[in-house]
Amino acid sequence: MPWEKAKAFDNAAPIGNFVKKEELGDLKNINFELKINGESRQIGNSKDLIFSFDKVISYVSQFVTLKTGDLIYTGTPEGVGQVKIGDQMEGFINGKSFLKLNIK
Repeated sequence: MPWEKAKAFDNAAPIGNFVKKEELGDLKNINFELKINGESRQIGNSKDLIFSFDKVISYVSQFVTLKTGDLIYTGTPEGVGQVKIGDQMEGFINGKSFLKLNIK
């Protein structure tokens, strides 16, 4: 599959509002969702991660120096699909909206 071209293009990784770790509650039970045009497309929970946040950070830090503010991108839940011009996307963490954008 052409993952690099599909995911690594200019402006491909918008960042929503910062959420403090303390506000997330149990890190092993974080609900997240992506809606496109008001329809749920991706729904997930951190309990379904293959590796814990700590394990991922530990592994990655063996190869690169991580600093405050660095982002680590991992997999994605079921529901990946094409978006088109005019689509509206909204991301949620534990039911609270933290990212809204329009595809242009």
